[in-house]
Amino acid sequence: MGYDMIGPALSLAFSAIGASIGCSVAGMTSHGVMSRIEEGHGKFIGLSAVPASQLIYGFILMLLLRNAIEAGSVTQLSSIFIGGGSGLAIMVAAIYQGLCCATAIQATAKQPSVFGKTFVAIGIVESFALFAFVFALLLM
Repeated sequence: MGYDMIGPALSLAFSAIGASIGCSVAGMTSHGVMSRIEEGHGKFIGLSAVPASQLIYGFILMLLLRNAIEAGSVTQLSSIFIGGGSGLAIMVAAIYQGLCCATAIQATAKQPSVFGKTFVAIGIVESFALFAFVFALLLM
């Protein structure tokens, strides 16, 4: 059983790495903007946290992949590819979502009326992580 949990661990690790990078990029942008703007800080803080949602996908995938391994429906090697591949996809989506959130923060600071519209691009990037998650479930 030594290497059975590599796949689930990779899905969680990669998604956590991506979420932390995405949140930190957006958070650093938020700090810079808050130093120049007197109001609307809650929107900036909220946008900074959006990439954290990717970690939820990685966590759920880790649990489901572990259960599939224990049930014998997924082999050790396939779990590494499913967990690692989908974890990498989720990680990249989280990083780029953080970059989208950073530009949303900057755009909202300059023109507050665009705040809601910025969620279109953020949601599109989120959908790629969701696709990776769903496709991993289908492979299991």
